[in-house]
Amino acid sequence: MRPMRSFRGGGFGGFPGMESMSAKLAIGLVAGSVLFLLTRSGLGNLLLLIPGFLGSFLWQPFTYAFIEVHAISILFGAIIIWSIGGFLEGVWGAKRMLLVTLGCAVLAGFLTALVGLLLPVGTAYTGGTVMTTVLWVAYGLTIGRGQTNFWGIPLSGNMFAGLGVGFVVLSILTSGRTPYEGLLLQLPDVFGLLLIFGYVRGASPRKLWLHFQHWRLQRQLRGRARNLHIVSSDRRDDRYIN
Repeated sequence: MRPMRSFRGGGFGGFPGMESMSAKLAIGLVAGSVLFLLTRSGLGNLLLLIPGFLGSFLWQPFTYAFIEVHAISILFGAIIIWSIGGFLEGVWGAKRMLLVTLGCAVLAGFLTALVGLLLPVGTAYTGGTVMTTVLWVAYGLTIGRGQTNFWGIPLSGNMFAGLGVGFVVLSILTSGRTPYEGLLLQLPDVFGLLLIFGYVRGASPRKLWLHFQHWRLQRQLRGRARNLHIVSSDRRDDRYIN
């Protein structure tokens, strides 16, 4: 049975204690953003994801996930992580919630860096919205057809997840001069959406590995079958006895 929960008090659910993993992630977003804002004229820029820079394949996919530059993004990002992350922490457990949330954001950063080797993508990325989008969509898909509400508007979990997708689409349409340019500017968010959708729908690394192992075994068996020959029962040659 799918878990059900409604957001109350303006569209957000309850908040777990400060000892929860979701609270620590929210604090990490605020702390990382403040650190960047205080040092962005110097070494702070190295915390962003900069495709083509060595750090984009080392530490930046981890550090960029805890950075936003606008007050509204920092505030609401922390609230979403703490509230929605707290719900998923109760359903999944703290470790799984952390691995999925941070893992999707980090992997989206690495994929963006790889694309940056082939295409002229954005010069630098912040990743706080990647984490919040991952949590938002994961929450909605986890509820599925169950009932929730957004700012007092009743809707299903799938529709709630669709709102998260809609936010990313609007960001694509408004951040660039063309949709293609906007897509490149929002590339980590798009990758984050694809990763969390695949994960919730069952495409976990373990299951993908099991599918790969099954495919490889089937291929080996087919290869061996081609080398087998049927011996006719009409043959009386003693060489085929025992």
